Amino acid sequence: MQNILLIQDDTAEADSVRDALTNSCDGSFRVVWVRHCSDGLKALAQRTAQQSHDADRIEAVVVDLSLPDSIGIETFDRIFQAAPQVPILILAAAKDEDIAKLAVQRGAQEYLLKGRLDAYLWPKVVNSMIAGAANTEALFEEKERAQVTLNSIGDGVVSTDTLVNVTYLNLVAERLTGWSRQEAAGRPVAEVLHIIDGVTRKEVRNPMASAIRENKAVALTPNCILIRRDGSEFAIEDSSAPIHDRNGRVTGAVMVFHDVSATRAAVLKMSHLAQHDSLTDLPNRILLNDRLTEALSLALRYQRQLAVLFLDVDRFKHINDSVGHVIGDRLLQSIAQRLLGCVRASDTVSRQGGDEFVIVLTEVTHPQDAVVCAEKMLQVLRVPHRIDDHDLHVTASIGIVTYPEDGTDCETLIRHADFAMYDAKDNGRDNRQCF
Repeated sequence: MQNILLIQDDTAEADSVRDALTNSCDGSFRVVWVRHCSDGLKALAQRTAQQSHDADRIEAVVVDLSLPDSIGIETFDRIFQAAPQVPILILAAAKDEDIAKLAVQRGAQEYLLKGRLDAYLWPKVVNSMIAGAANTEALFEEKERAQVTLNSIGDGVVSTDTLVNVTYLNLVAERLTGWSRQEAAGRPVAEVLHIIDGVTRKEVRNPMASAIRENKAVALTPNCILIRRDGSEFAIEDSSAPIHDRNGRVTGAVMVFHDVSATRAAVLKMSHLAQHDSLTDLPNRILLNDRLTEALSLALRYQRQLAVLFLDVDRFKHINDSVGHVIGDRLLQSIAQRLLGCVRASDTVSRQGGDEFVIVLTEVTHPQDAVVCAEKMLQVLRVPHRIDDHDLHVTASIGIVTYPEDGTDCETLIRHADFAMYDAKDNGRDNRQCF
């Protein structure tokens, strides 16, 4: 049974409405009739406060705009303010039709002119009004749920129309782009989502346009960067897809994206750690082999020479034993920096482990060039290393090989350089020897 609140002062008209609704075969109605607006407000206050399953809840209001205590649009405003969620049907005289239309603009479901409806149409109109209000409420709740869902996820969501103009941003997208939904609405998506290639710094075509044009899911190319409205930048990944209507026609596109700056930074850091010595930050064995392999390939192609130096710090164990491993580690860091100062940017200084270093000189005109570089290294290492309160004096032994005379592959060159280094130690240390 659906409760209809009828606010009507005219007894004859009220009886006509009650008879039409209570005797209807379209639905079961119970009409609650009051004569004054104030009485209607009291009934609404009592019955709309009940739970939805309560049999006394008001489902709709039929109100005459001419009441003893309220006339015109004021009548509707008072009822609507008291129960904005309840559908309202306006009864008005023909002369008050403009006021009735105004009430509809302000939130009434419909209006009827007095004397226009018979007993057959009354229940149909009321049923239709209640159903329409229910559908509107359901759509509103569905939209609200979708809104809450989109604002609860951790990704940014942007949608556009077929002209690739922004129609929606969720809260994450607002934060990532720096644009509010209201400011972004109607703007070209390329203005709101300013995306560039992280390597070339050139603008990247927004994938939403491609999704609409090709009618399929499209993703950004790797290493893309989003430039926020305030100029800040961060790496993003995305997925874009077309939006279809019920007939399968493309009506726009949606893009889901997220900030991957931390992830990319972590990957780069892990990659760096995998290829560099944790103490000195010099290339380790893995990266040394890669660089030496590439250098050998270039030397073969352009008929050039290169040299490999194997350096071992003399009596380093004695230093560790006398001043401790912490000071010893800092000494190795100091040695690494001095060796870097002896070579060109194109050369490689790597730490093999312990107190051993391998240096690749990528371009040498004559084998003597490698000897000169080795002498320079011996000289700079002899200068005392100031570590805290310690002046540490160290020397080194260096073995020298050249490509292609002493080997044509990485393993052979490093092994022969190692042999030459032991010759240097056998010859009194603090010197260099060629293989």
